[in-house]
Amino acid sequence: MNISKVEEKKQIKRDRLLASAYALFVQRGLNETSINDIAEYADVGKGTFYLYFKDKWDINNQVIAEKARLLFDEAIINADEKRIDNFSDRLICIIDYIINSFIENNDLLRLINKNLSLGLYNRLLSNEYINIKDTFITELKNYNSNITNPDAVFYMIIELVGSTTYNSILNDIPLQIDEFKPYLFDQIRKMIN
Repeated sequence: MNISKVEEKKQIKRDRLLASAYALFVQRGLNETSINDIAEYADVGKGTFYLYFKDKWDINNQVIAEKARLLFDEAIINADEKRIDNFSDRLICIIDYIINSFIENNDLLRLINKNLSLGLYNRLLSNEYINIKDTFITELKNYNSNITNPDAVFYMIIELVGSTTYNSILNDIPLQIDEFKPYLFDQIRKMIN
């Protein structure tokens, strides 16, 4: 599909705003970053910001969704490269990749701040990314047909990973992450079996 030059320029501006917001939110925090700061950092007018986002909470949610989605993409590619066929093992591999990414990038973890599910459940994402979630739900149904609501189970798994790893990585609560992972993985396996 060919994108017009105008659409391409719009996408570039939107991407610059998202990148600027990410950099400033990590550096200063959401509360200490203004819309004007984001627009200046992106080298666009403040009015341009409002062409793409309602307010700074909207751009924050979209930054989180985009970063989480990219993280899922990388984790899926990693699992595909390892050629893991068993759904349970594949899901654990993907989750382990995400956790290890958070360990390596605490700023990303702080930004996502327990909202990992935005990467798969954000209504603003394109159908391509909604299909990732739907594919996993279909695989979960096929893996265990006794699960009555695979979407709810999958959502709970993502939320569990996001919230518990946040505290484990940043605060060693209830355990340091390396000690905590086996318990987390065991519970996830129980949820899908």
